[in-house]
Amino acid sequence: MKINRRHFLQSSSLALSALGLPDPTAWLAGDEPELCRGGYFTEEQGRAFLEQHRPSSLKAWKKRSEQIIKQLKTGMELTKMPNAPKSSPIIHSRKEYNGYTIENVAFESIPGFYVTGNLYRPAILESNKSYPGILCTHGHDGASEGRFREQTQRRCATLARMGAIVFTYDMIGYGDSHQCTHNLKKSLKLQTINSTRALDFLMSLPQVDSQRIAMTGESGGGTQTFLLAALDNRIKVAVPCVMVSAHFFGGCNCESGMPIHKKGDYQTNNVEIAALTAPRPMLLISDGADWTKNTPQVEYPFIKQIYSLFNQENLVENVHLAKDVHDYGVNKRMALYPFLAKHLSMDMNLVLNKRGEVDESKSVILTNQELCVFNEQHPIPQNALQGDEAVMAML
Repeated sequence: MKINRRHFLQSSSLALSALGLPDPTAWLAGDEPELCRGGYFTEEQGRAFLEQHRPSSLKAWKKRSEQIIKQLKTGMELTKMPNAPKSSPIIHSRKEYNGYTIENVAFESIPGFYVTGNLYRPAILESNKSYPGILCTHGHDGASEGRFREQTQRRCATLARMGAIVFTYDMIGYGDSHQCTHNLKKSLKLQTINSTRALDFLMSLPQVDSQRIAMTGESGGGTQTFLLAALDNRIKVAVPCVMVSAHFFGGCNCESGMPIHKKGDYQTNNVEIAALTAPRPMLLISDGADWTKNTPQVEYPFIKQIYSLFNQENLVENVHLAKDVHDYGVNKRMALYPFLAKHLSMDMNLVLNKRGEVDESKSVILTNQELCVFNEQHPIPQNALQGDEAVMAML
């Protein structure tokens, strides 16, 4: 399929900038033929691609799935996941609020690189109970914000009040993660390793139920969500928010900077990758202001058909918010909570007010400094890599 990307990317540049996302036109001068950057397809080409790749049977889909997973691993240079460092996690600054606690956390994903994040837990953990675990990622908002954004804090705190153990962590170059820039050439590889190690960390915690693990994030965090769900069956429930698109492939190195979508005559898109979650429960959250505007008519029907091959079409849902914008705003969070409650056996009553509505007002919004892992009292370990060159050499 021959694509005229230049016109599409240039026409979408201003819109992407308004959303706070990387400008895909940055790659026009030296585009690499096996990288599907930004708006690689037009909307019509994305729709046509899905029509051409509808599997005729479960056997055909499983064969296609093997191809997709093979190229994901090959393209990310992760046919073999590197060994996990044996250092212990850094956990400090426990704070208790109404129904939940927060701690600042860091751990090594590769030797010398530290994933930074916050661990939210129910305030009272009963010794004879297990709890669902949830990974929360974030998108390409301001680099100084990352996981510190109010929308992320409210999401994590509310899920912890509902009875989940929640870990939210930084994209590289965002929030508290300053060892390299976000423009790292192999950021897709590093962030996938980071997500895998974040899952390892979450599942290592006492009382986390390995059969009730979910992941959710918006925009670039949505990409991290469907990629990890595709590669790691330990993710039992996935909620990629405002990202699964038939025509848009992600406008950043961390999404499309390595050849995971195309190799020679082979081609896939993010809808097929997201469909690898089947038959595990998945909620697609979409809106009318970005590349997910067609989800009810294009992406969702394709993925639902994949679920029907497993006789599990009831396990995939789409909440489309036509008047919403590109974020993880309150309307999207109100779609998230009941879906996770249903599939992770969580108690919605713990967060409802007298009118039966989810009450997020009990979430305390903290400053960046309060949520930072590394500071004067807790300096970054001496073995920490510094700079893009050092991190790339380790990768």
